[in-house]
Amino acid sequence: MTYDMPRGGPEAPWWDRKFETGRAEYIDRPDSGEKCRRALHGLDRLQRLTLGYRTVARHALAQLDGVSAPRVLELGAGYGRLAQRLLARHPTVRVTVSDVNPRVVEELGAGSLGRHPRVTTAVLDATALDAPDGAWDLAVCSTTAHHLPPAGVAALLREGTRVAGRLLIVDGWRSPLLLAVAPLMFLTGGWAHAHDGVISLRKVYGPAALHALAERCGAPVRLCTRFVPPGYLVAVATRPAARRPGAVERHTPEGTPRAGRPTGPRTGAER
Repeated sequence: MTYDMPRGGPEAPWWDRKFETGRAEYIDRPDSGEKCRRALHGLDRLQRLTLGYRTVARHALAQLDGVSAPRVLELGAGYGRLAQRLLARHPTVRVTVSDVNPRVVEELGAGSLGRHPRVTTAVLDATALDAPDGAWDLAVCSTTAHHLPPAGVAALLREGTRVAGRLLIVDGWRSPLLLAVAPLMFLTGGWAHAHDGVISLRKVYGPAALHALAERCGAPVRLCTRFVPPGYLVAVATRPAARRPGAVERHTPEGTPRAGRPTGPRTGAER
């Protein structure tokens, strides 16, 4: 199956195709060393400064409404800030913090998260999850999807909805206007973070691309996308076959999410 397409979607306009880049970020290059560390540190500072972790945690908890003892899988956990917020705000949530990099998982396990009674650490590849169907109630992939090629995102949609009742993807909104935050990236992480941040904004997937990949991922994935201020794309993917028995079925106000129907920018609750 062919997944290659512009990150703005199959029918992306010419300017969006010019906006896209194939340049690698420092954090995707194993030889970047100190530049990778600085870029990751800058991203963490930016997320804390702009309340990014709080935004993702709020949307994750909204997906767990009605589940008494939810099980959450965080894909690409980084410093573990999201897991810390979820644990602080939900008294019974159990979180599996994972990353494809064993060193990251080792560091998380050696810290406070690794000692938390409701936390499990695991080395997992988001595109080929070594876990049984329905092992979690929610899988969360935050600010990570743009690092994957289209085939990888299709695999993420397929695998995430297989192992969890729902998959929440949060990434940047695809718009050249968001390049205006580049000076803030420089202030929070120097040149390394500004370098990676600008590339990230040019590589994030638009709603049309995610819907097209959901249609082509090889599983009956239903997808709902929306814009969330100040500049996030929030996508919720579901698959009936992956729903845990007894889990609460919930829909957005506009009805059942459907794959292949991209939604435009929205502020506030979905209409």
